[in-house]
Amino acid sequence: MEGVEKPRIGVYICHCGTNIAGVVNVKEVVRFASKLRDVEVARDYTYMCSNPGQELIKRDIWELGVNRVVVASCSPSLHEKTFMGTCEEAGLNPFLFQMANIREQVSWVHENSFEATEKAKKLVEAAVNRVRNHESLHIKKLGVVPAVLVVGGGITGIEAALKVANSGKKVYLVEREPSIGGHMAQLDKTFPTLDCSSCILTPKMVEVGQHENIELLTYSEVLGVSGFPGNFKVKIKRKARHVDMDKCTGCGLCQEKCPTRVPSEFNCGLGVRKAIYTPFPQAVPNVPVIDTEHCLHFTKGVCGVCERVCPVKAINYEQLDETLEVEVGAIIIATGFEVFNPSVMTHFGYGKYENVLTGLEFERMCSPSGPTGGKILLRNGREPGRIAIIHCVGSRDENYHEYCSRVCCMYSMKHAHLIREKLPNAKIYEFYIDIRAFGKGYEEFFNRVLMEGVTFIRGKVAEVTDYAESPEEEGKLIVKFEDTLLGLVRRLPVDMVILAVAVEPRKDAEEVAKIFGLSLSGDGFFLEKHPKLAPVGTSVEGVFVAGACQGPKDIPDSVAQGSAAAAEAISLIDRGEVEIEPFTPEIDENICVGCGRCIAVCPQEALTLDEERKVAVLEEAFCKGCGMCVASCPSQAITHKGYTARELLAEIDTLAG
Repeated sequence: MEGVEKPRIGVYICHCGTNIAGVVNVKEVVRFASKLRDVEVARDYTYMCSNPGQELIKRDIWELGVNRVVVASCSPSLHEKTFMGTCEEAGLNPFLFQMANIREQVSWVHENSFEATEKAKKLVEAAVNRVRNHESLHIKKLGVVPAVLVVGGGITGIEAALKVANSGKKVYLVEREPSIGGHMAQLDKTFPTLDCSSCILTPKMVEVGQHENIELLTYSEVLGVSGFPGNFKVKIKRKARHVDMDKCTGCGLCQEKCPTRVPSEFNCGLGVRKAIYTPFPQAVPNVPVIDTEHCLHFTKGVCGVCERVCPVKAINYEQLDETLEVEVGAIIIATGFEVFNPSVMTHFGYGKYENVLTGLEFERMCSPSGPTGGKILLRNGREPGRIAIIHCVGSRDENYHEYCSRVCCMYSMKHAHLIREKLPNAKIYEFYIDIRAFGKGYEEFFNRVLMEGVTFIRGKVAEVTDYAESPEEEGKLIVKFEDTLLGLVRRLPVDMVILAVAVEPRKDAEEVAKIFGLSLSGDGFFLEKHPKLAPVGTSVEGVFVAGACQGPKDIPDSVAQGSAAAAEAISLIDRGEVEIEPFTPEIDENICVGCGRCIAVCPQEALTLDEERKVAVLEEAFCKGCGMCVASCPSQAITHKGYTARELLAEIDTLAG
């Protein structure tokens, strides 16, 4: 079919059930399309993406000699590849196809049937005028590096890394902290089964550390990514631990003797650590790192105790950062989340009153390995008698985060259970907007906590204060709130307040997005390719997102997404080759003067200058088809295949005219 000079265009209008046909007069659009120049046939069908719909197109290609195809239906992101595949199966070059979106851009955004129909006609006409100028293009195929980069060593990254490694592929697992484990390592127990968090996480951490196919790069970060799907080159900075990982036995003597104490990040500042430390006892790798900002040797040139007491001479003050470059076929981003800092919501008193804690701080207090050995204590060392737990702090609030953080209701109820378990006589109050117990076993857990005598109060808390209005309030924290079920504004004196703070994107999400070429959604989390059809895919082929970096999730959903991303990465590698789409620039060497402007603006470094011939040269595999070189060329020596001026102007002139 290639090389046919006269276009014979087939136009196919989809009803999409009633999604399109309920607003657009499809028959009228078909009549209009049938009269357009070079249109050989125009048809409509209830579901063009179905097998019968695709067969209509194939039959017209075979029997009527159709050599250009236009389908007017839904978004190209859903079915463009479907119809391009249909054309290819019928023997037509798949790039002699054009799609018009008359669902998202017409029927879903218009109520007036006449106006919607007229707009649909314009879009169809524009697509016909564009496809008339299409040229046959060809996909290139390249080999794939059988290795995967996983960025983030929380439970999602751990799960993804193990799944890929167990399939026989090489995995590079990069984690910024000195140990893998993420936030799950900070938890005492997990809802709704109340499993010990460390007990179920630690075996996986150990497996990662010992797996022959996993190269664990902790205390490291990705500096840059180049290349293309199937063949990424990744630059990684491995920060100096100042401890030789090959020599260290993890005896802990250096930490024991270190004289410097600083607040522990792992314990949320409730406890202390040394200047040389492992974040927690089950850390993987179980090798300490020296905090150079607080170590006396680095800040004042004194001390050196750790070096003197180390029995295997593993301390190395002269150790430098390393830069590694690895090649991988696919990348999984699992960088996780941060917890909202409620100090900006001053009415809750966080940072002002020492017995107002965040949920994560309470987790560390409850943990047997935490700063209080698992005892729930006020800062004065006494046990609290009355505890308030406030839901939705920073979540479902237009001033902070409009979204629901999904885990807060459940971890708040888990906290209530832990309090009841450790302080049987304590009075526990949960302040909620509404309970969102959506997962397997979650509603049952809610009922269990109710049966344990926890008091649930429906209403928003207005303020937490220490201002006493009666003798019984002296020395207490006063929770002022509106009880919406009773219609009253009330005061409740308590000893401790736990804030169920929001899950939010990491502070470095934008930086990470730039490195990997990803997009962020309005709430700051990484944007998936499609929320339903491609929940772990991204706009960058070969790069996948999983876990709470894509949006708030609990542990089961994070693990499931880690497995899904691993399956996508394995699938890409097992294909053995990747297809490079032909939507790349084409340089006319007879016109190019070698000025280098295109090279300067190319974000992918896909262009170089041939010094001998003084012309720009394109490496198609690295090109992402952004078109910046085309726009910058003063000689108009560069055209963009699939987006030529002739094609675009034919479409634009139709819509503008």
